[in-house]
Amino acid sequence: MAIMPKIENAIGARWLLPVSLAVNICFVGAAGAVALRYTGEVPLSAITQIDNNATDRLDRVAAALPPSDAQIMRSEIRADEERVVAAQADLRLAQEEARDSLRAEPFDATVMRTAMQRVQVARENYHLVLHEVFEAAAPKMSVVGRSKLATLSAIRGNVSP
Repeated sequence: MAIMPKIENAIGARWLLPVSLAVNICFVGAAGAVALRYTGEVPLSAITQIDNNATDRLDRVAAALPPSDAQIMRSEIRADEERVVAAQADLRLAQEEARDSLRAEPFDATVMRTAMQRVQVARENYHLVLHEVFEAAAPKMSVVGRSKLATLSAIRGNVSP
């Protein structure tokens, strides 16, 4: 009877190696598939959707216009680029100040309220500067360019449905 348990263990051990190899092959295959998927290049369509700053968005608006109108828009963007970038930086700083006021310990509602008011003022100034770029470019553009501009969102640079 002492021989029987040894025989049963030998049969179980015989299956252990093939099962282990099969599981390892599955893991290696899955790891290889993941590695292959994420080692490819990032498609340019994903990169073009990144909104880095206002001048990039305004340039995408210009790219959607007819060539002569795009040139007019780009010249106005370049003329006011410092103002656009400064207004956007002010807005981002005000937003960060508002976030910091929310994280502050001890919390002070008056500080938060003041920070949020600064965000509102900075956002209004930012939009005013963007609108001034359009106001400067529109009179110089063709009817077709102005019509195309009317269908675009100045902030997102997308054609509206």
